Amino acid sequence: MRLVSWNVNGVRSAIRNGFWEWLATEAPDILCLQETRIHAGQLEEMMCHPPGYHAFWHSAERKGYSGVAILSQGEPRGVQVGFGQPYFDVEGRVLVAEHRGFTLVNAYFPSGQRGQDRVAFKLEFYDALLRYCTGLREQGHRLVICGDYNTAHQPIDLARPKENVKNSGFLPEEREAFSRWLDQGFVDVFRLLHPLAEEYTWWTYRSGARGRNVGWRIDYFLVAEELLPQVQGARILGDVAGSDHCPVELALRA
Repeated sequence: MRLVSWNVNGVRSAIRNGFWEWLATEAPDILCLQETRIHAGQLEEMMCHPPGYHAFWHSAERKGYSGVAILSQGEPRGVQVGFGQPYFDVEGRVLVAEHRGFTLVNAYFPSGQRGQDRVAFKLEFYDALLRYCTGLREQGHRLVICGDYNTAHQPIDLARPKENVKNSGFLPEEREAFSRWLDQGFVDVFRLLHPLAEEYTWWTYRSGARGRNVGWRIDYFLVAEELLPQVQGARILGDVAGSDHCPVELALRA
């Protein structure tokens, strides 16, 4: 089973850049999208019923902002919109889908680049979602949590760590918030399988950063430790264009 996660930086922009053609060619079993930036009333027929997929969307109340979606070839046993925290759920950041053998959490973690208030909001989100996911594990759910975490965890996860130690996305408190997930038994699968890989998932549009590979790895698949025996692989699809992020992939044994 192939799961793919991709921050599309606006689903309508991604569609103009060949999204449907890419989906038809790649055909992942499950595709999680972040930063869809589309309101519920703007969804078109193709978005609601893409060929071969069941589609689920969670939009922010604010138009043109945030948003997540899950496209799944198999119909989930259940889907939850949000994670029961209205303070965060109004921003359309979480979808939870229960599948046979695992529960998938698709999350778009906040950015802290608009100031200290948003850094605080981001840290609160990190901890609130961790509490929620820990609760699901205690209920017996075998979790996969994917999405744009908006944090490079270690110096190897960005091209210029020294220059960014005071910038949101690599602040010590953000990295510590990420570490708390690992401390609770969630595993960064790509880093586990590729401990020395210097590969990135996001590049600023400025200064030709992608062409020079001056990027950050901020998109992840985390899995609960008990699900590790089902993991077959993880990779970064760095050649896929259409956004300032590229997709990341997790292969699970069904």
